[in-house]
Amino acid sequence: MAIISIKNISSKTYLLALAIGMFFFFTACKFNSDMQGEGASFLQGEWVQDSIPGQQQMMQYTLAEFKFTCDSVYATMHVNNKVQTIPDSCYNNGAWTEHAKGIYVLRGDSVIVDGIYTKENGKQKISGCYLSGQYIPRFKVVYHSADSVVLESRFDQRPIVLRKTKDITCVPQKRY
Repeated sequence: MAIISIKNISSKTYLLALAIGMFFFFTACKFNSDMQGEGASFLQGEWVQDSIPGQQQMMQYTLAEFKFTCDSVYATMHVNNKVQTIPDSCYNNGAWTEHAKGIYVLRGDSVIVDGIYTKENGKQKISGCYLSGQYIPRFKVVYHSADSVVLESRFDQRPIVLRKTKDITCVPQKRY
């Protein structure tokens, strides 16, 4: 009789452990939604960087444009380079444009972007003259108001002073 009760306890314990394990397995993971998130309300809109202090004396600089809609970001970077560091066929007299898109999150005072470089039409750029692959800038929000934002790149610490050119209201859309 004593052996039977131990087996019953072991099978009950096993079933309980299995039920708890299945509970954690099915509740621990969640599928990513195919809908956009809300994003940061103060970033919603189109933003332009008009100039950089001392840009005429710089050998290379980039002026940025951003479009924040919900949790998505679209970036256009106007690159100006006085020194040819790329092949003639790509140099374009030292001025060219890069495009990128991605999603962002605002954590504290940081804007963290996870995206890709794209062609002008928004399709992923796998190769070509300029940057391709991942677009993963990190910005610190130094200042923001209704019509201006100052970001600081975590990689080069140059302030990016942006002026709002258009308001956008977040209406979450399907990502795909």
